Amino acid sequence: MASENRRLHSGNLLQGGFTLIEMMVVIVIIAACAAIVIPRLPAPEATRLRSSARNLATAIRFMNDQAIITKGQYTLQLSLTENSTQISKLSASGEELPPDDQFMNHRLVEEGISIEDVTVPQLGRVSEGEVVIPFGPGGNQDGITIHLKGGEKHLTIIAYPSGGKVKVLEGYQEAAS
Repeated sequence: MASENRRLHSGNLLQGGFTLIEMMVVIVIIAACAAIVIPRLPAPEATRLRSSARNLATAIRFMNDQAIITKGQYTLQLSLTENSTQISKLSASGEELPPDDQFMNHRLVEEGISIEDVTVPQLGRVSEGEVVIPFGPGGNQDGITIHLKGGEKHLTIIAYPSGGKVKVLEGYQEAAS
């Protein structure tokens, strides 16, 4: 009886494990799946570029709407040197105040993304320094084209005048007249 129990016990151990070949096959399948999926994942830089473009486009739409709804004045300051943005609400006396809405206080252009240039009718194409874009009671009165760059990729943000329409386009593109 004791020898029979030993044989059953030993037989259970052999049936319960994986062979080395089975484990190697599983590892090869996982490696093949990873080799297919990983190159298709977006690069972190491309994700930051797309996020920055969406943030900036949303801020432009929001400021345009806020200016129209509140009959107020807002400015969007784009620093091409520091790759930063600042939104201000102008008081009746012309004093710059922080915007009422928390959304407008967030960082719009993420770290590692550059504002390559901005085109507005009053200034033409500006590729260094600072650009201040006004939003009055009628919203954005001029077309705006902003080019963002992250690594080798470009995205273009085009804000059309007097309608609040803002597009984000792939690549470095010019606004159609």
